[in-house]
Amino acid sequence: METGIFFIVLPVILLLVYFLKQQWSRRHFPPGPLSLPVIGGIWKFNFGIGYTVETLIKLAEQYGDIFLLWAGHIPVVILSGFEAVKEGLVDHSEDFSERSLTPYIAAISRGKGVGFSNGHTWEQQRRFGLVTLRKMGVGKKSMEGQIEEESQQLVEVFAREKGQPFDPALPITNSISNVICAISFGYRFPLEDETFKELIDALTFTLKFGGSLFYVLYEMFPWLMKHLPGPHKESLHATEMLLSLAKKEIQKHKEQKSFQEPRDFIDFYLLEIEKRKNDPTSTYDEENLAQNIHDLFVAGTETTATSLKWAILLLANHPDIQDKTYKEIEDVLCSSSFSYQDLKKLPYTNAVLHEIQRSKYPLLFGVTRQIAKDVKMRGFLIPKGTAIIPNIRSVLLDPEHWESPKEFNPNHFLDQNGHFVAREEYLAFGAGARACLGEHLARMEFFIFVVNLLRAFRFQLPPGVKELNEDPTAGLTTPPHPYKVCAVPRCISS
Repeated sequence: METGIFFIVLPVILLLVYFLKQQWSRRHFPPGPLSLPVIGGIWKFNFGIGYTVETLIKLAEQYGDIFLLWAGHIPVVILSGFEAVKEGLVDHSEDFSERSLTPYIAAISRGKGVGFSNGHTWEQQRRFGLVTLRKMGVGKKSMEGQIEEESQQLVEVFAREKGQPFDPALPITNSISNVICAISFGYRFPLEDETFKELIDALTFTLKFGGSLFYVLYEMFPWLMKHLPGPHKESLHATEMLLSLAKKEIQKHKEQKSFQEPRDFIDFYLLEIEKRKNDPTSTYDEENLAQNIHDLFVAGTETTATSLKWAILLLANHPDIQDKTYKEIEDVLCSSSFSYQDLKKLPYTNAVLHEIQRSKYPLLFGVTRQIAKDVKMRGFLIPKGTAIIPNIRSVLLDPEHWESPKEFNPNHFLDQNGHFVAREEYLAFGAGARACLGEHLARMEFFIFVVNLLRAFRFQLPPGVKELNEDPTAGLTTPPHPYKVCAVPRCISS
């Protein structure tokens, strides 16, 4: 009997000791939800405010602009609102420049590439990425030609629907992904290509998994999840598929020796490997190259594709804004050809593009960082190695800085005379040392695709539909719920 009581009481005492130890360890941390044994503070999602795109914003309203959320035994500090996020990403740029290598992130990146590497590796890979994208023409006509070609392919796909209701999601993802293919491999895939279909499926599954319960479980209990079946296994397989495709393309480029006259990202990278082969400090190798390509696809496809899905939905829901945008485009861009530089002549169009990405930010909150050294913010001591989430969504919806944060309102980016106004609070591409590597590419794509689609079609709601759902889905990315729209050719539009 006494033995039985002992085995009941002992676990209770151990849990209590663990709980008290954890409370003591967090005494200098910011406030946050009560951390329970094993699950930490995530109980708040299911038994409190629920899990939506605004969950972290609601927690900030309760605990402050800097608060702590325990994910199991892992402390995560969340920065919310423009002032707090700016203080972290800009004022403490170098201190906040590391990526948090959580168990899942470590498994899919191995600390390589540009997305989730740190230190010397990250510095070299990022510098190479910035320089190479510039060489290849980001911001120049050569790159615009590839984007223009892909946007016209999308126009042709939409035209086949002949103005009838259809779901634009997959064609958009295919087109944006093919832009990354052209940059990485030097060519685009036919849409019916089986390898391309596998690539899209792998990308879709990876991003869907990133916002799932199984992802959270993997981060909290990696030692257990590695031995259990589930979608985490499929996600890791999808990563291997992307890396395998990249390595096959790398091998093809090596055999063709095309890097002697580089035309795409792989060529430029292989040339850099050759140049640095006697440099002992070089991190340029084929493993990093393959991971870079993986990162380009994951980061460069879904975010821009999500923004384009939102663009069509919002313009269909707001025909007055759509018509005003189209009129400005037609009045200013007299010829059929145009360039990214023409955006400067289109203040209203520019405001609409910014407002789409402000009101419908494509990520759940922003990419997690990690503190490189102990940092003191607003009286709180945040220890080195702590994971940091800069909640970019909270910045773009901050009621202290936006007149009508939850409305789709292009006037947020216009002055009284209709001139475009750049806003410091517009942090859709991040800030500081880890600001989005592909920002200029993404801006070019978004502009060129939207202009070509609006010139070709007027987007209308299907018959009988009064309004499309403007609530985002809550995952790693936040696309709209599936919808159908009518792309009515301009030549027959009333």
